[in-house]
Amino acid sequence: MSHITLNTNKLLHNYNFLNKIFEKNHIEWAVVAKLLCGNEKFLKSLLEISNKEICDSRLTNLRHIKELSPKTETVYIKPPAKRLARSIVKYADVSFNTEIDTIKALSDEAIKQNKTHKIVIMVEMGELREGIMVKNLSHFYGEVLQIPSIEIVGIGTNLNCLNGILPDEKKLTKLNRFKEIIEESYHTTIPFVTAGSSVTIPLILKNEIPPGINHFRVGETLFFGTDVYNDSTIKGMHQNVFQLTAEIIEIAQKPMVPAGDAGTNLTGETPSHDEKNKGKTSVRAIVDIGVLDIDPKNIQPLSPGIEIIGASSDMMILDLGDNNYDYHVGDTVDFSMNYMAVLRAMSSEYVDKIVNNKINAPYSEILECIN
Repeated sequence: MSHITLNTNKLLHNYNFLNKIFEKNHIEWAVVAKLLCGNEKFLKSLLEISNKEICDSRLTNLRHIKELSPKTETVYIKPPAKRLARSIVKYADVSFNTEIDTIKALSDEAIKQNKTHKIVIMVEMGELREGIMVKNLSHFYGEVLQIPSIEIVGIGTNLNCLNGILPDEKKLTKLNRFKEIIEESYHTTIPFVTAGSSVTIPLILKNEIPPGINHFRVGETLFFGTDVYNDSTIKGMHQNVFQLTAEIIEIAQKPMVPAGDAGTNLTGETPSHDEKNKGKTSVRAIVDIGVLDIDPKNIQPLSPGIEIIGASSDMMILDLGDNNYDYHVGDTVDFSMNYMAVLRAMSSEYVDKIVNNKINAPYSEILECIN
């Protein structure tokens, strides 16, 4: 049975690594947990490690977090749909907002639920995703101040997620200045400028975060140890918090080039093959996972010499070469995973989710977690 394993020891290491960086720079940070897709096992592990705010862009995931840990502050990190105002107020302590009508709907619900709903006003800084245009920001803030049961706890921005626009010291300085102008105009205090995400962490390491930027939302770097800004990794962090394991369901010596006229396959492609391999054979294995659960382009076999040939809906084909590892039916093959691979596998109900609290736990013990 294919499964994805979360190594809590490595996750804890990455968490502590980041926490030291943020504490040293007097920056608050929240964990973006949308990658976990609301999985109870993985959320429990995260909540045991972290006492930070938990951010997500799916209401069902925030509901699961509140059920597991009612005291954990939850943050809805995209502009809410107006029709979801009731659930937003119920399950999210904070939400990111850009529309007055939606904030009024949140206000109505907050009054009904006897709550004060906190919001962060998102500002457009060049990425062209969500955000108030700068020229409208001060007026927008003034309007929100008049809305009852709504508390503005910060302004923020999003970068890199849609158009790949990178953060820099100039953009972050401007955002903090916008905050200062609003505070001066309205004789108020805005506690947080949440301008950082995983892509902004390298700027901290280079001392390029201007004063006033005091809140980050971090997901990818926590789970993968990535330097998103430079498309590399951060020394001292684990990149293998997650691991995919698939079981071999067939293994045989087969030709390296298919026979017959080729049309398009399941994904609409016509695979090409090196005609130099015609007449040659290799040991091929089929494992019990496919494109419904994973994109083969986003995983990599951990054992050298194994090549992913392709996949159909629920099977993936591996070229084992001469089968130097002496694989048999029933054996398993392990794979590293990038962010999109984990997200897709976590979204699949056909991939088991396992928490590994032990370092180098044998496969027999991991199987016990499934059964």
